[in-house]
Amino acid sequence: MADRGTSRGGGFGSRGGDRGRGRGRGRGRRGGKSDEKEWQPVTKLGRLVKAGKINSMEEIYLHSLPIKEYQIVDNFLPKLKDEVMKIKPVQKQTRAGQRTRFKAIVIIGDSEGHVGLGIKTSKEVATAIRAAIIIAKLSVIPVRRGFWGSNLGQPHSLPSKQSGKCGSVTVRLIPAPVVPASLPPRCQAIPPARWC
Repeated sequence: MADRGTSRGGGFGSRGGDRGRGRGRGRGRRGGKSDEKEWQPVTKLGRLVKAGKINSMEEIYLHSLPIKEYQIVDNFLPKLKDEVMKIKPVQKQTRAGQRTRFKAIVIIGDSEGHVGLGIKTSKEVATAIRAAIIIAKLSVIPVRRGFWGSNLGQPHSLPSKQSGKCGSVTVRLIPAPVVPASLPPRCQAIPPARWC
C-alpha cells in the first residue's frame, strides 16, 4: 500500500507529472485558433454594411437606425481611439458581506466629428474596460462642428452653445478659440473639436 503512489507519480500526493509540461489548463497552446474571427452579422443593418449597401455612418444617422453590433462602427471608423477615464470600485452590501465590482468609464473618438461614451461594471477590471469600449462604440454620435470668430479654414470649435444634463450634473459647452484650462488633457485629444 505504501508504494502505490511511487510507481508512476499517481496517488494523493502527486502533482500529475506525466500529463504534460505544465502549460496550464489547455488554453494558449501553440498553433491554436486565433481570437480574431471573421465577423458574421446578426442584424439586418449588419448584413447591409457587410454587403456594401451602406457606405458611411452618416447614412445610418440619417435614417436613425439603431446600431446593435460594434463591428459596424469598426468597419466605418477604423481610426477610433479610446481612453479609459476612470476605474473605480463599487460595492453592494449582501448577507455574506460586501460584493466589490469595478466600474470603468471610457470615451472614444476619432477627432473627425464622432464621439462616444461607455460605462460598464464588472467583477474584473479588464472585463469592465472591454465591455465599456464596446458600449462606447455602440453609442458613437456625430458632433456638429463650427467656427469661433472668423470662418477661415476647417471648422475648429462648436457652432453654438450646447448644454446637457444627466442626473444632477449639467455640462455646458461654449465655442472658444483656445482650450479651456479646466478640460483634462486626456479629453483634449479625443473630442472632435480641434481648438485653435
